[in-house]
This record gives sequence, C-alpha cells and structure tokens, in this order.
Amino acid sequence: MSAPAPAHDVVADVAGERVTLLTERAAYWERTRTLLVADPHFGKAAAFRAAGVPVPRGTTTGSLTRLDAALARTGAARIVFLGDFLHAREGREAETTRVVGEWRSRNASIDMLLVRGNHDKRAGDPGPEIDIRCVDGPIAEAPFVFTHKPAVSDEGYVICGHVHPAARLTGLGRESLRLPCFWARPRTMVLPAFGEFTGVAEVDVEPGDRVWVIADGSVVGVSRALTP
Repeated sequence: MSAPAPAHDVVADVAGERVTLLTERAAYWERTRTLLVADPHFGKAAAFRAAGVPVPRGTTTGSLTRLDAALARTGAARIVFLGDFLHAREGREAETTRVVGEWRSRNASIDMLLVRGNHDKRAGDPGPEIDIRCVDGPIAEAPFVFTHKPAVSDEGYVICGHVHPAARLTGLGRESLRLPCFWARPRTMVLPAFGEFTGVAEVDVEPGDRVWVIADGSVVGVSRALTP
C-alpha cells in the first residue's frame, strides 16, 4: 500500500503575520502556535438523522482525523474555533459527545477556545467532558480579531468563518468547478468550513481580494480562472 501524498500547504502574509493555509481547511498562525478552525459543525449528520433524514455516519470522526493531522504537522499548542462547534441540539447524541470527548482527552495538553457562532447559541456550549473555553466574540489578539461572522474592526484584521466560502473556477472550454477556499479581503479573511458535511457558498471576489482553493491535497492561489 503506497504512502499518502504529502500535503501542499501555502504560507501567506496576513496583516504582516506568517499564516499557513492548510489542506485540512484550517489556518496556522505561526508566531503564537495557534490553529484556527472555522465551522466544524460537529453532530450535523446526527441532527439530520434525528430528523429522519438518512445520512452517513462517521463525519465527526473524519473531521477529527483531519484535525489530528493538522495538529501533528504544525505542532500547534492551541486551537481557536471560530464558531459553530456543534451544529444543533438535536446533534448532541451520546455517540457524538463520546467521540469528541475522547478526542479532547487525547489532546488534553492543547489549549482550546471557542468563539461562539450562531449555531453555538442554539446548540449550547460543549459539555464539561469536552473542556473548551467558550466566549462571545470579537476577541482581539493583535494584529488579529477573531469573530464568527465577517466584519471589519478598528482593533485589527478580522479572521472569521460562517460563510463556508467556495470559488468557482472556469476553464478554457467553459467547464467549471466549485471548490472550498480561503478568501482574504483587505480587512477580513474568511476561512473555509472545516466540517465534513457543511456545504459551501460561492463568494463574490472583488479586485484586491486574494483566493486560495483547496483541491487534490493542495492549497492553490487562483485569480484568472475565477468566474466574474
């Protein structure tokens, strides 16, 4: 069995800081050893099953496996979740709590902070077995401001989630492909949704924006192939 191909991340200058955009759909702030993760939506598939929609199991485990890979590659000492840690109260089934709680126990040395998002306010904070400090945003850590929803701030450059951004690329034959992306604007960066079962929304890219798509185990900067 062949070994998996190495990940191809991208190092970007964001507000004068070295930030690595990871193939796992997260970002790593090198100076503070902080992993930034937006919109994991743990328990979303369980919430759908609770509503009678037959969707696959294992999405939470898949997301946690990617999170472990990002931690191992970066050596991060902290994770900041940028909102929507849990999807809904209906998704707080015992199995989801057990799987996430066991993952937290295996990573007990990692400091974890949740900047609450709109789904967290409906789902409630993770329980004590998951042991994550939960706060309302915005949280300023110069030069950045961490929030869930896109915003601009006089306190710094905003890094956020919520949008689940994707870019549509169009080839010479007008074939097109929609891919999750990192979307950097002059005062705000929106991270891709981390969760396995979240969906995406195409973004309106304007002059001065930077976009990196995630495809085939690589993060790739794009501009010319974007649809107008």
